[in-house]
Amino acid sequence: MRFGIMEMQVEYLVPVGQLQGSVTAYVSAFDHANLVMRLASQGFNVIELGGDLAMFFGEAFDRATIERLKALKEKNGLSFTVHLPLWSVEPSTPLLPVRQGSVRAVADIIRATLPLEPEVYVLHAYGALASEFFRMRLAETARALILQQFQLGAMASIKTILAETGIPSRQLAVETVEFPFEMTLALAEQLDLSMCFDTGHVLSGFSGPVEFFDALERCLPRLAEVHLHDSPLQTDQTKIEYGKDHQPLGTGDLDLARLLDRLQAANFGGPIIFELTVPQAIASRDVIRQIR
Repeated sequence: MRFGIMEMQVEYLVPVGQLQGSVTAYVSAFDHANLVMRLASQGFNVIELGGDLAMFFGEAFDRATIERLKALKEKNGLSFTVHLPLWSVEPSTPLLPVRQGSVRAVADIIRATLPLEPEVYVLHAYGALASEFFRMRLAETARALILQQFQLGAMASIKTILAETGIPSRQLAVETVEFPFEMTLALAEQLDLSMCFDTGHVLSGFSGPVEFFDALERCLPRLAEVHLHDSPLQTDQTKIEYGKDHQPLGTGDLDLARLLDRLQAANFGGPIIFELTVPQAIASRDVIRQIR
């Protein structure tokens, strides 16, 4: 199994203590390739690049940076996946101008990173607005009507993204986020997409009242990536709590041994990304080594 780490590491991106000089100078001095190398030096050879870096660091995915990342990949035997932008975008909104801007933001990152030959592009097909309506206290008929509009928006956006970038549909994986699991899986099936199974999101109940291993089983035929982190199990949809996921392995209710056994039995060879801080990921890697 191949374990990797996300590059969106706050402690690596935000300076400790008082900022020396101007914000502009700090942003312009950001070295994306150095960030990747620091993560690789911790023993992770699969790095999930964060498309949201472009929101704060304008040159994070410019041509020169991509060339340096490509050289690092070839020299050090690295592999990349790309988590497409999720902050400030809403690919599923019924509001067309916002959806069009979201498509552009996502497609720009895909086109920029094509030379890196990422294994998979991970997409939150539904953003914060869709999640808000999912959790809103509404009559079920009203909720179903609204969520279906978001589903149609997500479908339209993804069709455009695929057409504009030319990537194979199976190279795009929709993640299990805070939106009904059934609708996320249906989206993947209708557009022949891959799935990214996020362990903490499903355990936390974010994807609705679906049993963890049932959800995994249904994702397996399309599974391209796993986001690995722990969380308490929450089965009561009226008691969803935020900030309980993205915990180190062994601190929540994830049946890690059963998960790894099932992935191995299914011959899953895709990337398994720790969505944790570096110290948490290293500790979690040690937990895995104790049981494997």
